[in-house]
Amino acid sequence: MKKFLLFLLIVLIIGGVGYYFWTKKDNNEEKPRTEVSKEEIKEEPKEDITLNMTVTGDVLCHNTQYFDAYEASGDTYDFSYVFENIKKYFDNSDIAIGTIETSFAGKEIGYSNYPTFNSPAELARDLKELGYDVMATASNHCLDKGYNGLVKTLETLDNVGIEHMGTYSSEEASKEILTKEVKGIKMAFLNYTYGTNGIPIPTGKEYSVNLIDKEKIKSDIEKAKNEGSELICVNMHWGEEYRQTPTKEQEELADFLFENGVDLILGSHTHCLEPMEKRTVTLEDGTTKDGFVVYSLGNFMSGQNADYTRQSVILDIQITKHGEDGKFSIDSVKYTPIYMYNIYNGKGLKRFKVMDIEEEISKYENGDTSIGQSLYNTLKSELEHVKKVMGEEI
Repeated sequence: MKKFLLFLLIVLIIGGVGYYFWTKKDNNEEKPRTEVSKEEIKEEPKEDITLNMTVTGDVLCHNTQYFDAYEASGDTYDFSYVFENIKKYFDNSDIAIGTIETSFAGKEIGYSNYPTFNSPAELARDLKELGYDVMATASNHCLDKGYNGLVKTLETLDNVGIEHMGTYSSEEASKEILTKEVKGIKMAFLNYTYGTNGIPIPTGKEYSVNLIDKEKIKSDIEKAKNEGSELICVNMHWGEEYRQTPTKEQEELADFLFENGVDLILGSHTHCLEPMEKRTVTLEDGTTKDGFVVYSLGNFMSGQNADYTRQSVILDIQITKHGEDGKFSIDSVKYTPIYMYNIYNGKGLKRFKVMDIEEEISKYENGDTSIGQSLYNTLKSELEHVKKVMGEEI
């Protein structure tokens, strides 16, 4: 009996161990995977990204303007009043860009007027306060105060927090492409000028000014693409002064820029407005994309008096990156007609101000006649001409 019980115990133990290892084997075996079709794997669609870009023409500063901005009590300058009426057009901008056509070479060498400009650094401060993020600095006036003045100008912009492109204080800096992330979109900014008013670029410092040179431009565009830029914006200081239509050279250069992948071309130099145009650009690989050019934005701020030099526009360009395919569209280009008001009132009041033409006309026609009949008539005429040159909004 004892032997039988012992035998039964051994059988139970062996059976239990066997069952344990058998069930463990079953649990460790890979179970067949269920195949999932590609159609069932759906990524969440990316959202569209829309940005608003504010663009203006050239910022000049004649002596009448810095005389007007002078504050004797503090021996300083304040230009902020010039922009009071139009600051709202910068407030909701994702990126604001313009062109500096003066130098900030320092008070110690004396402020100066045309033909070699040198302006108070307070102007740079007030441009930053207005809302500018980026300034193109390659113009025919960028060497007005020599290479040292060029460098000082860049230092002044750096000090107030305005980024810049087109002129450089070192060879290393000239090889860098200015890029900015705007709402997650990587934008590249380039700038070139036709010349420097006959002032020679110093020997050994050829890097300091970007001249219009197709080989260099093409190389810079390729560099911007290779660095991952999604949108490329080029400021071109070109054309003929006081002309209101683009030259054949401007048109040919615009074609060249578009063919090489530029998205936005912003023209300056002429002191007068020239037309804008949206295009469908066909690239070498056969793909198409939107492109935009404004041949000249005229003067944003100046003390000039010649016909059509006081009128300009503030552009609002709306661009969308579509989440579905990553492509960009230029959805709209709106413009606000502006006028550089300049009138001597004999009362010691500030005389220069950038005016919103349509707003001032509307106020006058609704009973606020403070601008007077003469200025009202002038603004009506200026508005008509702006619309004739610029054409319909896009």
